[in-house]
Amino acid sequence: MEVALFIPCYIDQFYPHVGKATLELLEKLGCIVTYPMDQTCCGQPMANSGFERDTEGTTRQFLETFKGFDYIVAPSGSCVLHIKEHQPKMGDLSKVQKEVQSKIFELSEFLTDVLKVGTIKGSFPHRIGFHSSCHGQRGLRLSSSSELNETPFSKAMDLFAGIEDLEVVNLTRKDECCGFGGTFAVSEEALSVQMGKDRLSDHLEHQVEIICGGDTSCLMHLQGIAERNHKPVKFMHLAEILNQAIS
Repeated sequence: MEVALFIPCYIDQFYPHVGKATLELLEKLGCIVTYPMDQTCCGQPMANSGFERDTEGTTRQFLETFKGFDYIVAPSGSCVLHIKEHQPKMGDLSKVQKEVQSKIFELSEFLTDVLKVGTIKGSFPHRIGFHSSCHGQRGLRLSSSSELNETPFSKAMDLFAGIEDLEVVNLTRKDECCGFGGTFAVSEEALSVQMGKDRLSDHLEHQVEIICGGDTSCLMHLQGIAERNHKPVKFMHLAEILNQAIS
């Protein structure tokens, strides 16, 4: 199984350790992983701002770069959702585009649905709160949504279930938006910050040691608010916890 690792630009620039943890985790689980050097931004920031047609260049670059792999894996639900559902239609590459969209997966989705690893065996003696990002939860369906009144499920919790000494707290509003929303945090700064404070307070009231999530963009937003308000909480991506647990 040859897996191409897609690392979003904000992870590459600000959180390279998340990319490294993803690589190490996949290799520990038996994957042959390649990092295509020609990859660029997927175009999501422009599309979120209403300029979807201007992402044709990044879309073409993405399709040409990743078309030859069995699977494409990214530690970011929002970027994966953009590629699967919000890329502009590329007429001359329509077949390639459909193939790429069918074989790109968010990390927890790939581990549970493709590798079928079940639970990760290991140890991580910490108390964490898990933030379910909107794109992952409501777009990729990585976990259940309370507004749908459905049977609860979570791919991340399935992976965490076998890790010894790991305590995942049950938040009061476990599927509430953090307020980041990509360019929403710029265009609606005050509202975005207040939503982030509300989301952060839920974790802090439950005295979590680490806030974890599958989207570094959401964690970046919450971490910025926490640091500016001198809140004593750490932040880790799902890949980091899983990788450390089985190291």
